[in-house]
Amino acid sequence: MKKIITIIAVAVSICACKSDLLDTFPYDKAGTGNVWTVESLADQGVVGIYNVLAHEHVAGRIDYYETYGPQAFNIWIWGWITYVTNTISPSDGMFSGNWNSHYEMISRANDAIANLHSAPLTEAKFNRLMCESKFLRAYAYFRLNRIFHGVPVYLENLSAEEYNRPRETPEKVWQTVIDDLTDCINNPDFPGRYNADDVNYGRATKGAAYTLRGMTYLWTKEYAKAESDFKEVGKLGYELFQGGYEALFTEANERCPEMIFSRQCVRDPTGFGNSLSRWCGNGGTYQNGVNETAFTPDFVDTYENKDGTPFNWNDVFPGYNSMTPDQRLVYFLRDNMTDAEKTSLSTADMTKYLPTGNEARIKAVYANRDPRLNATIITPYCAYLGGRDGVTSNYELRWPFRNLDDGDIRTNSNTSFYYLYRKFICTGGDPYINRDNSPIDIPLMRYAGVLLYLAEALNEQGDSKRAEAIGYVNQVRRRAGLAELNSNAATTVTSQANLRERIRKEFRWEFTGEGVTLFEELRCGTYKESKFFPGAGQKQIHGANGKSQYHTFVWDDRLMKWAIPPSEIEKNPTLTPNPGW
Repeated sequence: MKKIITIIAVAVSICACKSDLLDTFPYDKAGTGNVWTVESLADQGVVGIYNVLAHEHVAGRIDYYETYGPQAFNIWIWGWITYVTNTISPSDGMFSGNWNSHYEMISRANDAIANLHSAPLTEAKFNRLMCESKFLRAYAYFRLNRIFHGVPVYLENLSAEEYNRPRETPEKVWQTVIDDLTDCINNPDFPGRYNADDVNYGRATKGAAYTLRGMTYLWTKEYAKAESDFKEVGKLGYELFQGGYEALFTEANERCPEMIFSRQCVRDPTGFGNSLSRWCGNGGTYQNGVNETAFTPDFVDTYENKDGTPFNWNDVFPGYNSMTPDQRLVYFLRDNMTDAEKTSLSTADMTKYLPTGNEARIKAVYANRDPRLNATIITPYCAYLGGRDGVTSNYELRWPFRNLDDGDIRTNSNTSFYYLYRKFICTGGDPYINRDNSPIDIPLMRYAGVLLYLAEALNEQGDSKRAEAIGYVNQVRRRAGLAELNSNAATTVTSQANLRERIRKEFRWEFTGEGVTLFEELRCGTYKESKFFPGAGQKQIHGANGKSQYHTFVWDDRLMKWAIPPSEIEKNPTLTPNPGW
């Protein structure tokens, strides 16, 4: 049913595609020619805007932004290392990739907005396509502004030499986003939401426009306006999926009413799926994942117990916290180790080893936790349904690794014991699912986020709205299977600041794996404390045992605002760099 994808291949060839907004050579003029005089081609021209969502720096490689967030690290990508050690160059492809991809989306949207009037469309269809184009333009400016804090605004396509405007203030860019979204919201021909079987499912809707405008109001700290917008989303029929958190991120449920706006992924044609099973999968994944990205033990330890009490290793293994990382390894070892395996792990405190009960003991550590933990992360000795050779079979994360034929999950190097990704990773041995072409949609906005954003907007307005805010957080916790706030001593909310911190933690647990928590940390000003806390660099490259230091993290306030690409400053000297870059 994902027809929006099947016509992209045609759309790409006919849209006004500008891979670099500031190129000095003449652009292909096909998009402003015949394409806008034929209804079917005009429709495809708008679909071409959506195609940019698949760019790696938009929603094509969300694993990039997982690694920069508070929950994960990347084992191989040098750019991640230079970023967390504060040696990253302003010329890094992460900065230019974000700049170019989002201006590509803006350029395509401007082309549609300027030319849709030429197509023989009914008034209703013209209005719908115009709203979709304005929504996508607003979406691109929103994403640019949240990382660069002020960019040039172009609401029409110009000749190459005219792309020389200076950066607007962040406030001006936010207003540009709000103006476009307000036009969408006020248009009666813009649908509130699409049912799962609608041929237009996957296109932008009024629900997405309300969500994005509410998110913009959170950036501008206009909390009453944000509250109003988020409440409108629920009135349009969006709701939490109640079939289980893990099942939410599957092909079968990707069109449930929780999903507000998603990057559409399909099996066919090849090249329009997601590649998370490759970059975040493991050796038991069909065609073999390479687990470039893994979870940090510090983040895993933040998941609460089911009753809402904080997790503490000392409660499980008395004295654990005072042991060295190498000594703690004993608790993560497999049953019935050979003498050779024991010798190779001589730094572990083997006096605490249980030859026939070690696996069950550590597995129990994760059994009574927030259920989202095991739905998101492959934890030690919990089953993962893989399909390495196209044959569906169970694997487990055991240590030390022996071989895949024994059902052990293989990591990249097999020298460390990583917490691996489960969320979005394809299961089974279906040969029709290519690891680079998973059909599971990537949600960009979903209703759980609306509820947490709404709770934040209410809480920031003062004590009188705290009880209402807690109710929205509890909807998310109830669906997760976690004790609700104010249900016991551990979950009692004591102040506005206390609820603020609880909401931020809730967002991290709910949305890890979706490539969005980095940007929430930037917005809330909590990035330093969540990613660059003291000792963080010593616990990134290692397994569940907290083994060894790999990098020393170096914080600088410049990381709160990303570098304007030097190549863009060279083309447009009116652009000014951000502080520190």
